[in-house]
Amino acid sequence: MADAPSKTVPKAAAGPARPKAPGIRPDFATIGGIAVALAGILGGLLLEKGSLQDVAQVTAAMIVMGGTLGAVLVTTPLPVFLRACKGLGGAFLERADCTAATIDSLIRYASQARRSGIVSLEREAAANPDPFLRKALNLAVDGTDLQELRKMMELDIGLSEMNGEAEAKVWEAAGGYAPTIGIIGAVMGLIQVMKNLEDIKAVGHGIAVAFVATVYGVASANIFFLPVANKLRGRTRAAALLKDLVLEGVVGIIEGLNPTLLRTKLNAYNQEPARAAKSQGAKTAAKPAPSGQPAPGQS
Repeated sequence: MADAPSKTVPKAAAGPARPKAPGIRPDFATIGGIAVALAGILGGLLLEKGSLQDVAQVTAAMIVMGGTLGAVLVTTPLPVFLRACKGLGGAFLERADCTAATIDSLIRYASQARRSGIVSLEREAAANPDPFLRKALNLAVDGTDLQELRKMMELDIGLSEMNGEAEAKVWEAAGGYAPTIGIIGAVMGLIQVMKNLEDIKAVGHGIAVAFVATVYGVASANIFFLPVANKLRGRTRAAALLKDLVLEGVVGIIEGLNPTLLRTKLNAYNQEPARAAKSQGAKTAAKPAPSGQPAPGQS
C-alpha cells in the first residue's frame, strides 16, 4: 500500500509586529546631580575641619521636613499631593527616547492606510501600547471628523500638561516653604540657648546646633525640591511634545498625506535628527548592491 501523501499545513500569515513600549531606565543626571551636590557640601565641611556630626541633627530634620510637609498639605488638595508623591519616581527614572520609533510606526500606518484604507488600521490601533496613539487611531478608524478629532486630542494634551504642572507645583511649594521652616527651627534653637546664657561654651554649641535647621531647609529646597519640580516640568513638556507628534501624524494619515512628506514633517519633532540620519545612512550602506552594479562608494 502506497503511503498517503503528506499534507502540508500552511502557516498562518504573521501579523504586523506589535510596537514595544519604551523601556524605563534610571535618570543618572538626577541621581548624579544630587550626589555631586551633597559631596561638594559635605566635602567642604570636612575640609574646614568640620565633622558630619555637626550637621547630623534629628530634631532639626524633624522640624524642617515635618513643617514643610504640613505647609504643603495646607496648600495642595490631597488628591494632587498623592499624585505628586506617586509621580516622584519620574524625577529619578526616565523613558528611553521613542520619537524615532513613533515616527516609524506612524509612517507604517500611513503606508498601510494609503494601500488598504484607513479602516485596515483597526487591528494595529488595538495592539499599540501607547494609549494616546491608540485613542487617536481608533477615532480615525471610526470616521470621526478631522476637526473634532483634533479638538479631542488637543484637550487630552492640555489636561495632561495641566496635571503635570499641578504635580510639579507641589514640589515647588515645598522648595519655597523649606527655607522658612528652617529659620523657624533655628529661632526655636536659639530660644533654648538663651535659657543657658551662664555657660558660654554651651551657648556656642547651642547656636551651632540651632543653625543646622537652616542648613537643612535651604539645602533641601535647592538640592531636592526645586530641582525635582523643574525636572518633572521637563518630563511633562517632553510627553506633550510626543503627543503633538502623534496627533500631527494621525492627522496626516487621515488627510492621505504621502508617507515621505509625512516623515519629513514629523522629523521636525526629532531631537536627534543627526543620529537618525546617520543610522538611516548606515542601513542604506549595509544593503547589498544588485548584481552587476557597484556598491555605493565604489567605481
